[in-house]
Amino acid sequence: MVIIGKWQDHPVTLSVKPNCLTLSLERDGSAQVFSFDFAGRMWTALMEGISYRRGLDGKIVAKWQTGPGERERRWLTGEHARQIEARAREAAAGLYAAIENGQAKLQSPLPELGRLGFERAADFDTERTQADIRRYHQVYKPVGILPPDQYMAVVLQATEGCAFNTCTFCDFYRDRRFRIKSEQEFLQHAQAVRDFVGEGLSLRRTVFLGDANALIAPMPKLVPLMETVHRVYDVEALGGIFAFLDGFSAEKKTPQDYKTLAGLGLERVYVGMESGNPGLLKFLKKPGKPEDAIHAVQSMKAAGVAVGVIVLLGAGGQMFVKEHVRDTIKAINAMRLDMNDIIYFSELITSEGMQYVQDAYQSQLNPLKPQERIAQGEAIERGLKFSRRGGTPHISRYDIREFVY
Repeated sequence: MVIIGKWQDHPVTLSVKPNCLTLSLERDGSAQVFSFDFAGRMWTALMEGISYRRGLDGKIVAKWQTGPGERERRWLTGEHARQIEARAREAAAGLYAAIENGQAKLQSPLPELGRLGFERAADFDTERTQADIRRYHQVYKPVGILPPDQYMAVVLQATEGCAFNTCTFCDFYRDRRFRIKSEQEFLQHAQAVRDFVGEGLSLRRTVFLGDANALIAPMPKLVPLMETVHRVYDVEALGGIFAFLDGFSAEKKTPQDYKTLAGLGLERVYVGMESGNPGLLKFLKKPGKPEDAIHAVQSMKAAGVAVGVIVLLGAGGQMFVKEHVRDTIKAINAMRLDMNDIIYFSELITSEGMQYVQDAYQSQLNPLKPQERIAQGEAIERGLKFSRRGGTPHISRYDIREFVY
């Protein structure tokens, strides 16, 4: 429901949806926009041309345009994040008070759900925010990464860490060993997440089974864990279950296994193939061969499970540039993807101390420049072929620096 009105002679627009409250305040040709879940948490804001996105852990990333197709981003300090949340809360409290005392005129009455949203947003003060962040860290181990279309999922950590943890370009899980939770432990975790998210659950769109490759769990352990998800959540209403799986170990599951998992709500599996070139995979210390990922994807597709294939742009620098493009095209074309699938092009992001950086230095590897990495993705995309009947997968960029949960 969209409600238009005026406050202090300036336009106001309210959007009251079953999952969130959004208010837009226009001033001098620009707008301030704030959105809240129904627990009262601010989750997005737009001010002075800068967009803000808040995670459940209280961290906020700011993004803004610097030119055509160019964007900058910055993670806010704790103090700056608190200031942004305070501005959002004050805007909600001020507008709600004006509506209540008649200073703000709306063309339609504010529904009860809108009143509830305003009250909870106004009550989510600094003390409540800090308590919420503390509770987050009690419920979750660090959530390393998610696919971009899963940033609004309910993350449930059925496993912790990564079963291999050898990839030189990834340091998300270096601080913990891989383990599979028991059914009882996972039940307690799923319930704790539900209680923590609270009324904000309505904003969540799917269930993401974490961590890095949760589906590697053997079927006798995995099936009870997925059944546990159904005990705690309305999986169908949320939109199904999604998860990562290292495609190079996924050949251990059969098409029948995936049919069983699909029957338990599994909708899409994200496979970090990175490259179709075996030499580059070996350089990255990625376990297995391209054929393993191809076979795994084909097994998933045969069972009616959609896939998300992730390709790492810039990996291997100039040393592997031609082979990376050629063999990645060949591998993806062999997967027979369709309109239900996603291909993500993720640029290689390195940091000091990362094993990849050390290996690249020792190999005298000449890295690709940003525009060369983009061109590499475009070259791969030009070589892809899909059937007219199945349709074309969604192809998108994947910038891990913008990840927020």
